[in-house]
Amino acid sequence: MFKSVVKRLSSQQVRADFNDLRAVVHYTRAAHRLGLWASEQQIFDDHLPRRKTARILEAGCGAGRVALGLHARGYQRIHAFDFAEELCAQAQSLFLEREVGSAITLFHADARKIARHPAVDSLQFDAALFMFNGLMQIPGRRNRRSALRSLRACCRLGAPLIFTTHDRDHSKLERFLWQREAKRWVTGTQDPALVEFGDRYFEDDLGRTFMHLPVRSEILADLTATGWHHHWDAMRRTIAKEPKAVREFSDECRFWVAHAA
Repeated sequence: MFKSVVKRLSSQQVRADFNDLRAVVHYTRAAHRLGLWASEQQIFDDHLPRRKTARILEAGCGAGRVALGLHARGYQRIHAFDFAEELCAQAQSLFLEREVGSAITLFHADARKIARHPAVDSLQFDAALFMFNGLMQIPGRRNRRSALRSLRACCRLGAPLIFTTHDRDHSKLERFLWQREAKRWVTGTQDPALVEFGDRYFEDDLGRTFMHLPVRSEILADLTATGWHHHWDAMRRTIAKEPKAVREFSDECRFWVAHAA
């Protein structure tokens, strides 16, 4: 299930994994072909500002799938960034192809440090996004909290933050697998690359993927600790019925909405 490596996983390794050709092709295909999920469309309808001139910050934009979807819905002031340079390059190519003009500002950045980035200097955003479990692909809870804090610093009071995570408790199978994994951590036989319990790091034909799978209480605590007020959360299956292409692209996930406190 896990691929062992010699040293503990770092943000630099995760960046390298996302710059890998296999990952770049995977996310680029999704950006060109998949568009917004039905669940994303519903959540955006319910929680994003109605004004199409609202300033939106998207962290972990990948190859541009969500930013392009927001542009198609009429939003005119989107700032999108990713920490993988190759994915940013693919997003830039797609935005040029679709002629988005000045509606999307694209740049390379680290979510943990976004509040200090020149591209957002002195700006206050009306909403922030971190879609497709991007927050959970930051190794280390301290680092994920840094990203949440930095996003909060960029947002106006009351601005919504919309993001997704996996959930260790969402099915009997997941609970069984994590009970077994817990025994490995007790005995010290877990993959030495992993930073903390809840981490997965595996390799398949799409390349190497790191993901932290939290429980709900963990995310609630992280939001409170970083200046966000929890508003709502639900599993994707309860929000909308997704087509086969989306279900093949992404496993079940939990949507979260919080507001800048």
